[in-house]
Amino acid sequence: MCRQAAGLLYYHYEAMLHWILSLVISAVILLIVSRIVSGFELDGFGPALIAALIIGVVNAIVRPVLAFLTLPLIIVTLGLFLFVLNALMLKLASVLVPGFRIRGFLPAIWGALLLAVANLLLEPIR
Repeated sequence: MCRQAAGLLYYHYEAMLHWILSLVISAVILLIVSRIVSGFELDGFGPALIAALIIGVVNAIVRPVLAFLTLPLIIVTLGLFLFVLNALMLKLASVLVPGFRIRGFLPAIWGALLLAVANLLLEPIR
């Protein structure tokens, strides 16, 4: 019984490390995007880390509801409207996180596009 408890504890420890690593990678990606896209601004690593966390929460809670409500538009645009939804989620996160600003909708679209590409490329190491 003790080995099972130790194995379960190790599993949770490993899962928590994986989650923290994913959060740090997302923060670094946000910082890189802020250097590339004009109007997509972060004040440092701290706000980037908080922004990565808030973006994760917003994507888990708000985005599915909006995706369901805009499903006909997503279908008509063959999924391209999802980039608009991602940009809106970034704008929402920028409102909630001090030190994270997106000045305009176009930087939000470019940021959403670059974040999607970066996450796609870095998925194997996550």
